Amino acid sequence: MHPIISIVGKSQSGKTTLLEALIIELKQRGYRLAVIKHTHENFEIDKVGKDSWRFGQAGSEVVAICSSHKLAIMKQLEGDLNPRELSRFIDWDYDLLLTEGFKTSDTFKIEVHLKEQGEGLLTQPKQLLAVVTDEPLDIDIPQLPRDEIRGTADLIENWLRTQLKENDIELFINHAFIPIKPFVKDIMAKTLLGMVSSLKGVKEIKSLHISLRRKS
Repeated sequence: MHPIISIVGKSQSGKTTLLEALIIELKQRGYRLAVIKHTHENFEIDKVGKDSWRFGQAGSEVVAICSSHKLAIMKQLEGDLNPRELSRFIDWDYDLLLTEGFKTSDTFKIEVHLKEQGEGLLTQPKQLLAVVTDEPLDIDIPQLPRDEIRGTADLIENWLRTQLKENDIELFINHAFIPIKPFVKDIMAKTLLGMVSSLKGVKEIKSLHISLRRKS
């Protein structure tokens, strides 16, 4: 299961600034990152009249634009997805998924709080890893000043060490995330690794992606 941390806070609280600084700091420490920004706006990344736009208008569920430097994938959705559901669209190997927003998701969060924006936090204490704040708060949660990027990164790094296990598995059935108990994960991991390791040409396995599609 990919570890996920969501940076949340009220509008104009400094979420993007914090996230940008954390990306730089964590990259310098050698971590591979994926980032997703949540927005309520109806955004478009392809222009009206361009080939990719025409393919989508014609009815394609997924349209991709690819060059030797970048890849952009557009998928039509019928509703909002949470970070866990979105993570399965990112097949590349990474250590941590950071998101901006998704305040109602069940992911662990770091909330940015400004005194001038009023009392009260958006996040339940059980989901909070820390609060980045410009005033002391009466809560039993780690609190860091806004310019303490290294300290916030240290907290993330310590949490990440508890999340990265030797073998971990994510299961999605019919696009829905299915939780698996630890002993079942262990059985599945050992079975899959044993079978795949015996295939010709397979060397060290760092990650494994398997997709199964059945006929109707």
